[in-house]
Amino acid sequence: MSTLPTLERQVTDSSEWTSDMDAEKGAVKHIDHANVNVPDAIAEEDEGPNVGLAAYEQSKAMGEVTPEQNKRIRVRIDLLLLPLFLITQTLQYLDKTALNYAKVFGMEKAMGMHGNQYSLGAAIFYIGYMVAQPGWQYALGRLHAGKVLGVSAFIWGLTVLVMVWSKNFTHVMVTRFFLGVFEAAVTPGLSLMTGWWYKRDEIPLRQTIWYSAVGWGGMIGSLMAAGISKMDDHPTPRWKLIFYILGSVTMALGICLYFFLADGPSTAKWIKKEDRPAAVNRVAQSGVGLKTTNFNWTHGFQALKDPKTWFLSLAMFGSSVPNGVLTNFSGTIIKGLGYSTFNAALLDCAGRSLQVISLLIAGLVATRWANTRLLMMTVGNLICVMGTAMMSFLPFTKHYTWARLIGFWLVNTQSIGFTIGLVMVSSNIGSYSKRVVASSCIFIAYCVGNIVGPLTALEHEAPRYQTAAYSMMAGYILKTICHGLLWVYMWRDNKSRDKKYGPADPVTAADNGMKGMTETENIHFR
Repeated sequence: MSTLPTLERQVTDSSEWTSDMDAEKGAVKHIDHANVNVPDAIAEEDEGPNVGLAAYEQSKAMGEVTPEQNKRIRVRIDLLLLPLFLITQTLQYLDKTALNYAKVFGMEKAMGMHGNQYSLGAAIFYIGYMVAQPGWQYALGRLHAGKVLGVSAFIWGLTVLVMVWSKNFTHVMVTRFFLGVFEAAVTPGLSLMTGWWYKRDEIPLRQTIWYSAVGWGGMIGSLMAAGISKMDDHPTPRWKLIFYILGSVTMALGICLYFFLADGPSTAKWIKKEDRPAAVNRVAQSGVGLKTTNFNWTHGFQALKDPKTWFLSLAMFGSSVPNGVLTNFSGTIIKGLGYSTFNAALLDCAGRSLQVISLLIAGLVATRWANTRLLMMTVGNLICVMGTAMMSFLPFTKHYTWARLIGFWLVNTQSIGFTIGLVMVSSNIGSYSKRVVASSCIFIAYCVGNIVGPLTALEHEAPRYQTAAYSMMAGYILKTICHGLLWVYMWRDNKSRDKKYGPADPVTAADNGMKGMTETENIHFR
């Protein structure tokens, strides 16, 4: 236990610390910087494996964080970190789904692919992703996160470029596998890293902002495809142009991430050195800590016994089956309704705009009102069930073309449940080791679902893809049920803790979280 003075405990209504899954709207503390000597960086040996602990202890000695300082730090992180996260996720999505647009421009024919080989090429990406993502998440905790992510981005950009030299189905399979391996660092990594920079009540909006990249990426990809479709004859096949453009931009991003993405608020050069302890203190209020450089196997095994892990994993599988269809067949499905390649690209772009809008609305609501995260997830799930029901049961005739298209557009709201489900990991699971294992289980389910999804789009059912439509609807129903059970479990757990231990102490919860306790061990966590 530190001998430094503790934070002044502020009287807080206990309801702020007993939400079903949301952060307490914690009191902002004041720091008086008069005559305080703040080192340029906190040495790792001062804090052991718990990253940011020394800066946190220093912040306690300095007093309370003023509202002005809190806002200044948050705005600076928003301006410098969020755009980097957004761009990284956008390129990850574009590179992953480039096969979707390349198919429209004849890549399938150029590779001599037939039958369900395109679906297999789409699915193998997630096998590589599934194999690699636990290792990437461990590396992000053990090593400098910015450098790890930069190396990942540079190599996956190179892998995208390599796709232009593919000659047959085997080449496509090998390249897509390694693309999955190197892209596996991104979404799990950014989700965990968001929890290193933001308070628990700030995370939903920020995570939905950077994950709205899937919508922006879809729109950019659609517009890029529309533009390429209008090009005059070019010596380079149009499907190759897609890989040339995206691969080059991604490699440039990798260099940027390597040199400019900080490892956390305690060492960020672009945060004033006197503000760094306060930046860590802000995050510590969530009660789950930042990250640890040593893996705790006991905490890792706890994740495998935690019902939250399995509710979120099953829900992720449910949403990933339709996601596998959406990301790889959106252009083909819309074109199958009778639209030209150009118009199909623009209509897909319109559906992606709904994805961005719904994510931002859900993030704003979940940030503004406590205990609404799972409510927003449920609303998004039910809209998806309705959309896939329209796709499944409306007659496949010209009279219902627009109705079926609207149903397909509605499926874009699936990102609400996906994104806020990841927020649950970064803000509701203590100990970085436990978060890594829980996140790995969730993303294994994500990969399995995305492998299964494209395989349900049977070639002989084109352009209706009836089996895929039924599978999408079943996945969303499973997702809705799992989120409902998670809601009940977390509500009951908080009630039980209040009855057993009494009202939670937010300062003790923060202390315990920074020392690496899991949320189960930390009796003051809600």
